Amino acid sequence: MSTHLPQAITGTHRDLLSIADLQPDEIVSLLDLTGQVKTQPEKFRGALAGCHVALFFEKPSLRTRLTFEAGVAGLGGSTSFVDQRGSRIDERESLSDIAHNLERWVQAIVLRTFDHATVTGMAEHARVPVINALTDFEHPCQALADYFTLREHFGDLRNVHLAYVGDGNNVAHSLLLTAAALGSKISLATPSGYEADKAVVEAAQKLAGHTGAVIHLVHDPLEAVRHADAVYTDVWASMGQESQSAEREKIFAPYQVNEKLFACAAPNAVFMHCLPAHRGLEVTDQVMDSSSSVVFDQAENRMHVQKAILLFLLGGGQSRFASRSAHV
Repeated sequence: MSTHLPQAITGTHRDLLSIADLQPDEIVSLLDLTGQVKTQPEKFRGALAGCHVALFFEKPSLRTRLTFEAGVAGLGGSTSFVDQRGSRIDERESLSDIAHNLERWVQAIVLRTFDHATVTGMAEHARVPVINALTDFEHPCQALADYFTLREHFGDLRNVHLAYVGDGNNVAHSLLLTAAALGSKISLATPSGYEADKAVVEAAQKLAGHTGAVIHLVHDPLEAVRHADAVYTDVWASMGQESQSAEREKIFAPYQVNEKLFACAAPNAVFMHCLPAHRGLEVTDQVMDSSSSVVFDQAENRMHVQKAILLFLLGGGQSRFASRSAHV
């Protein structure tokens, strides 16, 4: 395996803006590569030598920022963090101008933004890979880390049933698309009016028709969780929705993952959360701190998955770093 990736701008590259940007076999290869990066980090320490990655964040971050910074450093590269919490990325100048500057200095751009159009706009203009590190519409890095975590615990993902309970938000969207691509089963329980985006659901269902995935959309959290291998939840009010918190707490109260709800899952079920968690709201301490909780495994695996994503994209979008395995 080559330990040095090409740094020249070639005019052709891959971006990761959505799970839909990846073919099912590419997701499998990324998970395979993640396993290699995690268990044999020494083999990849020089893989991004000489590469510089720009991180532009409009939203606060603990896991996303540090896992990208640590991940790039672990691969021999370097990063620059640009704090955009005080203003949107394109407030001072156009995305096009920003992109054409950045492509002259860095080998990849990581964006954590509000509007999904920001990452798509950056990708349209930049001649280097752009990675979605969270938008209001999708969170692909998180979903890939989540399914890698599930594979560590359960093996063949085609036999895994994930139940997501709560808001049909960006995380739910990426989980739906990943489950569909991997031929897995996912149940999504949301309050009426807070369902996942119809276009995402339709795309996931269409893909499931080819992969054999099962997608179950309900409003009853008990129905979703019954016999599930994993129970997943997220905050009820995402960043930017703080003004809706009081109203959402009333609507989402029946969706709290507590001991009673979690007991409806399979005996060996795990609890998942993308973090940060609002303890006492979407999840209780008893579940969050239980031996069934894998939330910190998920957090750790963000770094390993993001390393694999960078290797994949900076390697020209090819799977040459991954194993030849074609099975989940």
